[in-house]
Amino acid sequence: MTANCILERVIETRSTNDDLLERWRAGTLIDPVARIAFKQTAGKGRAGRAWLANPNDSICFSMAFPFKRSPAQLTGLSLLVGFAVIEGIAQACNVDQSELYQAGLRLKWPNDLLLNNAKLAGILIEGGQAKTGDPTWMIVGVGINLRNASKIEKNLGQNELKVSSLEQLLPVNMRMPDAEFLWLALIQSFERHFQKFDQQGFSVYQDEWLKWDAFMNQKVCVSGGSQEPLYGFDVGVDINGALLLQQQDKTLTIYAGDVSLRVQS
Repeated sequence: MTANCILERVIETRSTNDDLLERWRAGTLIDPVARIAFKQTAGKGRAGRAWLANPNDSICFSMAFPFKRSPAQLTGLSLLVGFAVIEGIAQACNVDQSELYQAGLRLKWPNDLLLNNAKLAGILIEGGQAKTGDPTWMIVGVGINLRNASKIEKNLGQNELKVSSLEQLLPVNMRMPDAEFLWLALIQSFERHFQKFDQQGFSVYQDEWLKWDAFMNQKVCVSGGSQEPLYGFDVGVDINGALLLQQQDKTLTIYAGDVSLRVQS
């Protein structure tokens, strides 16, 4: 299994996203780069949160990719990444995506993978465009729990989302893929879908993504930042990847930001 980008493997770093962001800001990124670290000492989640992971129990990496689209044309990218992660896992584990769906794997808008409502993986996207006409470099960071979910959950504290792992997703008689093999499968999936997304946008993925929506047609609360919580029914996403929240007399269109999405009873 090979990839068409620069592959970097390091034992330890603060954050693979920060490593690649520094190069983007310095103008030294030329070709796509994927960087994986056995241990991240300052891994990041969304909205400045820390990403806590045990080195032997998780895989954490980032990929820098130059899109021809402007930043405004990249809405829906985090949703596309979630779908690409699913495809990479299926390929590395040699299972059909339908089997992963039946096992309870879902996508949570805008950037998480859940297994039976417990967090399996998270996505963090940073970057931008230095000036008009330049490529838009996006740094896509992914963290996936591989095993020992209860240990990871204990480290997070009592008030965090429940945690799941890849070993819980796979059949009991299936061996966990080697971390290197899984990483390469994910990178190949990213390369394929990033190129397609760059050419066609998110709209070609909309229907497929809706099948994986963890909270489709459920009553949810959307909150984040200084905004008041919004309540309504998750009725999917539009062609740009924005969440559609159905209220009694209107449908709100919500774009990615510091937003949390939680099912309401």
